[in-house]
Amino acid sequence: MNTADTIFNELKNGATVAPQHPQIKELRAASYATIRLVQQLNASADPKEIRKILSEITGTAIDETVAIFPPFYINYGKALSIGKNVFINFNCTFLALGGIVIEDNVLVGPDVKILSEGHSLPPVERQSLVPGKIHIKQNAWIGAGATILPGISVGENAVIAAGAVVTRDVPANAVVAGIPAKIIRSI
Repeated sequence: MNTADTIFNELKNGATVAPQHPQIKELRAASYATIRLVQQLNASADPKEIRKILSEITGTAIDETVAIFPPFYINYGKALSIGKNVFINFNCTFLALGGIVIEDNVLVGPDVKILSEGHSLPPVERQSLVPGKIHIKQNAWIGAGATILPGISVGENAVIAAGAVVTRDVPANAVVAGIPAKIIRSI
């Protein structure tokens, strides 16, 4: 099989994947393999070991300046990119099949959910997986309990207030709050 023709590349390129996709079993197998590694990560209190396991999950080297406080949950790590000097607090959940890019110096508060995938609205299509890459630019701060939905870009230096649900792109130097999140001030 051509590696460019995988279900993972289809998701990475923004294609909706139906539940009848011929590689859906490979997708689930990869998620369960990730869950096994996540359990190891969550059983550790050693920052070096946590970064090593996260490197296995993502398939890329995680910089020594990155800190993650377990528990941490992710369904597929190969579509996750984490920059330098990133802090991810307790109990965060990343659904990463659609792709998540976190640039340098980003702070992620506890209980944050970054969801780069969702489902179609019509009931007959609802089992389909709809990806939407999320890009969090440098120096952003994601407050406790915030949720970022698929396809969102968070600008440099932006702040997402605690509990906000981000349904639209956040401009650079903006503070957003609420459900749905709206700009409440500029920095």
